[in-house]
Amino acid sequence: MATKRTTAPKAARNPVPAEPAKCPPCGGTGTVAATVRVGRKRRPVGQQDGLCLNCFGTGTDPES
Repeated sequence: MATKRTTAPKAARNPVPAEPAKCPPCGGTGTVAATVRVGRKRRPVGQQDGLCLNCFGTGTDPES
């Protein structure tokens, strides 16, 4: 007759930590593109990188 297992398998005892979810606006990079506007008519001339205000540059979703 087989003996009963008294402990959980090793995989169940030491689960692998899940990766944190990526921030949706920046895609996990922590930066977003901001359009640069110049002139009286405020025409767009380019883009520059800015800090993501949703995750404050961490790249992880603050809701998870």
